[in-house]
Amino acid sequence: MQEQLERRRRAVAERWNLDSEVVLIGAGEPLPVPGRADRTYPFRSHSEYFYFTDSERPGGVLAFDPQEGWVDFVAPVTKEELLWSGGVEGRDGGVPVTELPAWLEARKGRRIGVLGAPVSGAEADAELEPGLRYELNDVRRRKDEVELERMRAAERATSAGFAAVQPLLRPGVSEREVQIELEAEFFRAGADFLGFDTIVAGGPNTAVLHFAPTARAFGEGELVLIDAGAEVQAYSSDITRTYSASGMLDPEQAELHALVRAAGVAATQASIAGTEWRDVHRKAALVIGEGLVDFGLLRGEPGSLLEQGAVTIFFPHGIGHMVGLGIRDAGDVLEGRDGMYPGYPRLRFDRPLEPGHVVTVEPGIYFVPSLLRDRELRGRHRDTVDWERTDRMLDFGGIRIEDNVLVTEDGFEVLTADVPVLP
Repeated sequence: MQEQLERRRRAVAERWNLDSEVVLIGAGEPLPVPGRADRTYPFRSHSEYFYFTDSERPGGVLAFDPQEGWVDFVAPVTKEELLWSGGVEGRDGGVPVTELPAWLEARKGRRIGVLGAPVSGAEADAELEPGLRYELNDVRRRKDEVELERMRAAERATSAGFAAVQPLLRPGVSEREVQIELEAEFFRAGADFLGFDTIVAGGPNTAVLHFAPTARAFGEGELVLIDAGAEVQAYSSDITRTYSASGMLDPEQAELHALVRAAGVAATQASIAGTEWRDVHRKAALVIGEGLVDFGLLRGEPGSLLEQGAVTIFFPHGIGHMVGLGIRDAGDVLEGRDGMYPGYPRLRFDRPLEPGHVVTVEPGIYFVPSLLRDRELRGRHRDTVDWERTDRMLDFGGIRIEDNVLVTEDGFEVLTADVPVLP
């Protein structure tokens, strides 16, 4: 692993191409739980620090001087930590973080860029940060073999979780019961953490994009949406599937489910090196637009409906994001862009795809009551949306299908293909 860390450091240093500026990258400190005495949230070092160190130890600072190289300042393990926490991760070969002030004093007068978590005592030059992060992210986006190995392990654990909950997808079982079994299987299958807060939603709750599971039980014939991911050695998976609580989709559900699947296939097949991510979104949105015209919800030509924002009423988010070291990895917009296009939702990732990128592809169709009851929206789209039929479907919920796709030199690989789209 140390050789891989050295390669990462060399690659980023070359991209920074600094003269006299120095860079500090903070690991961060544990965050206290408000009002809970001495409790803290489980510590996760900042992704920008972890990428270079592979360490979840708090209090560290990685320093870079272009004239002298990298210095790893680490927080020594204390007797108190050993008493209260037991097996605390230590670091070999680092310099005690208590020596950082002297290191900075020796470089007094030089500009300092700070990435990761804030570094106490460092007078950061805010103008340096955007450029440093932009170049770092450009390197981080291309996953190396160590990263892909961990992501595949996370995918396997996530797949095991989805398989384990299939028997629970029936009327009378609660969202929370599915969440508990899903997460337990993640850990039995090798996960270290959850990649993010698990989403399990039934019935109308499936239209809430980031729904938190409750004690609500599934009803007969309801949709069940599960969006979850295991994390292994800091690398995450992110999978969504939509099933039926009755084991079989009704005709209306089946038609829209097939439409979302078709949009996902179109977007996945477009996820190849050189393709603009906004064009991947467009591929999926056009499939959804055409399908909703055939379904009877929209009226018009799909391209025009997309540009007018009519498709976004039912597909109100981007097609996906980068995933890896954290659930939203180093994705951003290309310099000079803002991710905004006529009729699209805002795209938080907007640049051409390259080999080594791992992205989520997650089309969806949702009936969001608060959105569909908006008078201004209904007036603007009075001729393009069949509002009478839409009103009859306000309790339908939503359907989302999400996979993780690796862009390769000659195509793509669906890392999550072993998770069934239908039971």
